[in-house]
Amino acid sequence: LQWAQGKAGEDRVHIVVSEERGWVFVGIYDGFNGPDATDFLVSHLYAAVHRELRGLLWDQQVLKALARALRKTEEAYLDVADKMVGEFPELALMGSCVLAMLMKGEDMYLMNVGDSRAVLGTMDSVDLEQISDGSFDGLVGDCSPLLSAVQLTSEHSTSVREVIELVHSLISLIESISEVCRIRNEHPDDPSAISKDRVKGSLKVTRAFGAGFLKQPKWNDALLEMFRIDFVGSSPYITCNPSLCHHKLSTRDRFLILSSDGLYQYFTNEEAVAQVEMFIATTPEGDPAQHLVEEVLFRAANKAGMDFHELIEIPHGDRRRYHDDVSVIVISLEGRIWRSCV
Repeated sequence: LQWAQGKAGEDRVHIVVSEERGWVFVGIYDGFNGPDATDFLVSHLYAAVHRELRGLLWDQQVLKALARALRKTEEAYLDVADKMVGEFPELALMGSCVLAMLMKGEDMYLMNVGDSRAVLGTMDSVDLEQISDGSFDGLVGDCSPLLSAVQLTSEHSTSVREVIELVHSLISLIESISEVCRIRNEHPDDPSAISKDRVKGSLKVTRAFGAGFLKQPKWNDALLEMFRIDFVGSSPYITCNPSLCHHKLSTRDRFLILSSDGLYQYFTNEEAVAQVEMFIATTPEGDPAQHLVEEVLFRAANKAGMDFHELIEIPHGDRRRYHDDVSVIVISLEGRIWRSCV
């Protein structure tokens, strides 16, 4: 069963539940500068993953297979775009963040490029022992969250300032600083490699699918002059090298939140997990992904000094000044999947 729906501007969501293979695949593709890169990912990445996984044992080889699938998919995309860029130079600007998850049995494999996140809602071992011996009254009675938030993905972003303000993770802060230092070290002759908190003053993410104008001078040269960067040397400013993670599920793990970065402009990891935990406890038949999206809209409206209904009446294209595209998938580790986009 496949979903390739949930379009929110340039965001795309792809879900595959394969009974034949016994796995679940989820892809969230957060595009920028146009939809072509994300549409290509929906059409080609899962097929590439499927090919690379043939005959593999389920261990560290799977992570390498995911990385190969992404590399081959980007090569195919850039090859197609290269043939068309003379007529459609905007293809050199288009790109996407990539968050992909493959789950089979107790094994969860994650691959990401950019700033989308996978956050696990998991129970502390102390709380699990309390519930087992009957000494804990439960969430609904006292409204105290039981679950901790564990971010399973790394972030590739220049947004050190935003990370400090959110204080969601010291690790994320270190990752952002490391990415900025990496780019500066790779371009010692270019003082503007990181400018205005962006790569070449243009892109906040430091790794992405596509975005050829930041990878090869020829792609930058194909653009109209007003869109070109000052490409110094020939080394790429960004790459599509993914971060990879294998997580072995345990009885403590309750659900996984997969989302584009628009969610975390208004939530910390801990707040997102607490929202889902409370919603599932109080509204078991409801949709926690839709709940998170609605909460983003409420918070965006409040920040803009308007009410919820005023915000949603604004056409999608004009709402970008108030909130980013948001794609959210919540996977219950008891077998349900919810998805929502705005």
